[in-house]
Amino acid sequence: MAYLLPNKSLLAALTVCSSLLLCTHSLGAAVSSSDDEGTLIELSQPATRIISLAPSLTEILFAAGAGEHIVGVVNYSDYPAAANAIQIVGRHDLLDMERILQLDPDLIVAWQSGNPRASVARLRALGLAVYIAEPKQLESIPSNIERLAALTGTSIIGDQAAANFRRTLATLTATYRDTAPVSVFYQVWDQPLISAGGIELINDIITLCGGRNIFADIALVAPKVSIEAVLARNPSAIIASGMDIERPEWLDDWTRWPAITAVSNNNLFFVPPELLQRHTPRALLGAQMMCEQIAQARASLAN
Repeated sequence: MAYLLPNKSLLAALTVCSSLLLCTHSLGAAVSSSDDEGTLIELSQPATRIISLAPSLTEILFAAGAGEHIVGVVNYSDYPAAANAIQIVGRHDLLDMERILQLDPDLIVAWQSGNPRASVARLRALGLAVYIAEPKQLESIPSNIERLAALTGTSIIGDQAAANFRRTLATLTATYRDTAPVSVFYQVWDQPLISAGGIELINDIITLCGGRNIFADIALVAPKVSIEAVLARNPSAIIASGMDIERPEWLDDWTRWPAITAVSNNNLFFVPPELLQRHTPRALLGAQMMCEQIAQARASLAN
């Protein structure tokens, strides 16, 4: 019996694709996916030159298996470590348009609420493919991983990462779903006093943990609030972030108001901001920390 052997070049390409688990589409096949604004992004082939316009989106692209195809990122794209070696194309709020064009991207991943709308519109007007993301709920993180993996031809990796995320999320949901509610004030910063509103990922995490965000009624991502408003809503737990991995000193300023239930029960907590304020797979680590802290506050209220 005779066997038809593929040519050596094609065989080598298929072998590389198989070993790297990156080829989920036929070589050169068209790909498409809708972004968080409902815009359908269509590419003639999987993207191989990607620019990320937010640190969180850089993380999501790496999780989707597309890290090696990222050619440009904005400042503070420092996770995973490999992201530090990628060329900088400005800040999330001040993009270097000339450098972006020089990098000749076939896909730009933009941050809906963080990047200048005029700059994003200009990139599209120049004929560049722009995928806009804004994860506002935990479920939107694995969804974005899957959709970006579809555009980069890395669905084997991306779909697995999304499945792992959803499994952990389901476990947290089952653990805290029927717990007694605890009122929570999440503090992003102290001067000005900034919290998390009802349309933000942090609000979703508080709810997941059996908490009730005292500013959930504010339809803003990061509303400025007053001390008087916090006192009036009297949270049972105060959870702060700050700027880095260290607990902010200003969290202890709340001890000046011992009448607050959170203060009287010593429920002043801290979660590193990169685990909650970057909307990435690591948000589950932040969620686990927050759920444990809210559970501690719940137990103190029961005593």
